[in-house]
Amino acid sequence: QVQLVESGGGLVQPGGSLRLSCAASGSIFSINAMGWYRQAPGKERELVASITSSGSTNYADSVKGRFTISRDNAKNTVYLQMNSLKPEDTAAYYCNAEIVRRPYSYNYWGQGTQVTVSS
Repeated sequence: QVQLVESGGGLVQPGGSLRLSCAASGSIFSINAMGWYRQAPGKERELVASITSSGSTNYADSVKGRFTISRDNAKNTVYLQMNSLKPEDTAAYYCNAEIVRRPYSYNYWGQGTQVTVSS
């Protein structure tokens, strides 16, 4: 069994900051890529940022320069630091990870954490 547990969402004013965390636990050999997705009401889920096991990162154009993804491999945890938040960043944020449970790898999702940017 593998679980991804997210935390850190909430209500913040425009221009504010939040830090999301996602910890993987269970029967894990290793973790390949990890990432954050978001889904706003009435919209499709979209990639926000991803990070490989070696630390290479990728960001959606809409968050470049404002969001930073990082990971702690020893803790099986990925973070998303979100600065200069805008109302359009309001969404449910989901953690995703490709987890190796030998001899295969599997894609897992967290339960989601709500981020609301509003004055």
